[in-house]
Amino acid sequence: MSDHALSRRTLLRSGAIGLGAAALAGTRGAPVLAQGRNRPVLTHGIQLGDPRTDGAVVWTRADRAARMIVEVSARPDFATSRTIRGPQLTPASDGTGRVRLTGLPAGGEVHLRVHAETGRNTSEVVEGSFRTPGADDDGTVRFVWSGDVAGQGWGINPDIGGMPIFRAMAERDPDFFLHSGDSCYADGPLQESVTLPDGRVWRNVVTEEKSKVAETLAEFRGQYAYNLGDEALRAFSARVPQIVQWDDHEVTNNWFPGEILPEGPYTERDVDVLARRAHRAFHEWQPIVPREAVDGKIYRKISYGPDLDVFVIDMRTYRDANSTGTAPYERILGDAQANWLVEQVSASKATWKVIASDMPIGLIVPDGSAIEAVANGRPGRALGREAEIQRVLHRLHRRGVADVVWLTADVHYTAAHHYSPERASSLDFSPFWEFVSGPLHAGAFGPGELDPTFGPEAVFVNAPPAANTSPMDGFQHFGEVEIDRRSKEFTVNLRDIDGRSLWSKTLRPGGEG
Repeated sequence: MSDHALSRRTLLRSGAIGLGAAALAGTRGAPVLAQGRNRPVLTHGIQLGDPRTDGAVVWTRADRAARMIVEVSARPDFATSRTIRGPQLTPASDGTGRVRLTGLPAGGEVHLRVHAETGRNTSEVVEGSFRTPGADDDGTVRFVWSGDVAGQGWGINPDIGGMPIFRAMAERDPDFFLHSGDSCYADGPLQESVTLPDGRVWRNVVTEEKSKVAETLAEFRGQYAYNLGDEALRAFSARVPQIVQWDDHEVTNNWFPGEILPEGPYTERDVDVLARRAHRAFHEWQPIVPREAVDGKIYRKISYGPDLDVFVIDMRTYRDANSTGTAPYERILGDAQANWLVEQVSASKATWKVIASDMPIGLIVPDGSAIEAVANGRPGRALGREAEIQRVLHRLHRRGVADVVWLTADVHYTAAHHYSPERASSLDFSPFWEFVSGPLHAGAFGPGELDPTFGPEAVFVNAPPAANTSPMDGFQHFGEVEIDRRSKEFTVNLRDIDGRSLWSKTLRPGGEG
């Protein structure tokens, strides 16, 4: 391990990004930019995102109208550096802004100092760092993935150190983090305390926006502000670039376009209206550049050197309505995205093609009497959304595409699924692996039932004994991938809340599945 890696790990463990309690203070009430003080404040640290061989996205938020300034250096002492004048941070974007760094050398450590300025007044500096893809001391690409943050009533708990799993992920010193969705729970209000079945009391930090379901733009913004109130998450975000996608809870549970919610907690029941507000808040508060997505929203390709391409898909925005899944053909990707996925994966020259999916393929995920994910729970030929996924798998198979791995979260436990036509009713596809890991800081559930259509086998499962098990009782998970640059082997570890490996599998390029 290099000295740079050790210093990164130490900083991640300590959470030393110089914010103290400022982040939580910025989440109280509607996110209004302060006007009374002379010196701006970066309220929620910095976030890094969508890494490339020559840079990454840098995000921040100021408490008033100010100019974002980023200083970049290959040296930790900033003896040589360049300064980038970023965007004006204004109330129109809730004080948020981002800069796409480019032109950095591959395989190097990048050190950042970010501040905001208003005329002669400047904020305190927030520091961060990341690595660009390329040769490094241990000859590996290492990344982690998971999803589902602050859900099912389990928020930031000061008694257990907030959201400690982010410290465990930091200990792995990853090159980047693939966030598989449910990056917040806009539909999950928090209470100040929850009594567990054994009598223990869970305490939540609660803000105004987290006290009800999110409906207004300000309330959706407050979901992301709340999560960044956690010290471990802020420290992690300043040192590990994120590749972020969304699923349902960024808007509301199990949503689909055109849905009208039943009477209940929502006064705004048109899901399309809620989704537009949630989409805006997501892009304001995440380290993502919307124009870099194919559709200006979510789905996109991230190339991370010659051995890895990540294809981030969106199973939410273009789906047909949730149904029983028995129609001959239904969409979960939509025609344009499905075609894009096939063409881009087929054209990839990377050793490994990772499909970052916000939902699993073979697990049955119900929505009342309807189907929420892909699998319809019925043996035999592919129907409903299965038919669309079958078409994608079929086209990749016919083109001879190999070394495709699916990574996902959503179901709040961890598992390894191997899919093979030898066990399937849908025969015309190549064997592949799907690895599931989560939640990050939410209720634990599972395990789910597998649908036989694509011949899945549950090779490993770790799930809690009871539904909605709190993070205090473990069963929080993240996955880790290491790609050896010399052998090209792809090693997966499924890890627990403390970072311990529960199960491991090494895949070799060109091998079955």
